[in-house]
Amino acid sequence: MSRVTHQTAPTQFVEANGIRFAYRRFGKAGAVPIVFNQHFLGTMDYWDPAVTDGLAKTREVILFNNAGVSSSSGDVPASFSEMGANAIAFVRGLGLRRVDVLGFSIGGMVAQEITVQVPDLVRRLILVGTGPRGADISASKSAEIFAGTYDQPEYLWLAVHFTPSPASQAAGLAFLERKWRRPDRDPEVTAKASAAQREAIGKFVAQTDGVYDYLKSIRQPVLIVQGTNDIIVPTANSYTMLQYLPNAQLIVYPDANHGSFYQYPELFVDHATRFLDGVLPTPEGAPDRLPFPFLPAAA
Repeated sequence: MSRVTHQTAPTQFVEANGIRFAYRRFGKAGAVPIVFNQHFLGTMDYWDPAVTDGLAKTREVILFNNAGVSSSSGDVPASFSEMGANAIAFVRGLGLRRVDVLGFSIGGMVAQEITVQVPDLVRRLILVGTGPRGADISASKSAEIFAGTYDQPEYLWLAVHFTPSPASQAAGLAFLERKWRRPDRDPEVTAKASAAQREAIGKFVAQTDGVYDYLKSIRQPVLIVQGTNDIIVPTANSYTMLQYLPNAQLIVYPDANHGSFYQYPELFVDHATRFLDGVLPTPEGAPDRLPFPFLPAAA
């Protein structure tokens, strides 16, 4: 019997909180499953199979569309706290009591809300290319990148996720080729859904007194993954999270932008697997970088 993979996992549905959530579940059962939370405009088909299949070798991977996104019913709420509540409903709808959570970009913002709202649900947390409440996005190039025109529409994601260097762009083209293989793709995100996501971003990054203090309540081990030059959610925000999260470590990949883990998928899978397996535990007071001797050299 062939192994179910990112490309072949069937789309399933579960009803929870009045929403019909679309999801795909595959990988090695037995360990704590890992639930993926997607970026702005992304669907289940926007994940990198090199990452999802890589992690699925040692654990179950669960991809899903949150409420109002693509093939899931309902509306996208205009706040990440509500998106987090919907994600919690989805996880509970699957009958899961304990999960690891990965969040990328705005998915990382949702992942933080999940952890704050129901800390007993989350065992370990991976945050990629994201920021905290009150994130400083004044230097973000997001608006101009998403308003730009591209030779091919999918090349937008070369600008979003990868740096202009030849090595990074080559990695980006390889990522796009992997990402587009599945024939039965999800519908794209609607304009209504993207508008709600934009509104949620605006609320999340609002500056208030003590805006970072909530991070101190996230006691789970956290792995922060970032590129050296994230022009969507600027890299400095990862250092802010590192300063406030009591049990976090940070990996910064060289010559990398917003989609750093798509540029180095095999390396990321190795790092993430070690973190999730507890091979490199993260006690309070741990160093701020995982002690890996094999980070790739800068281009």
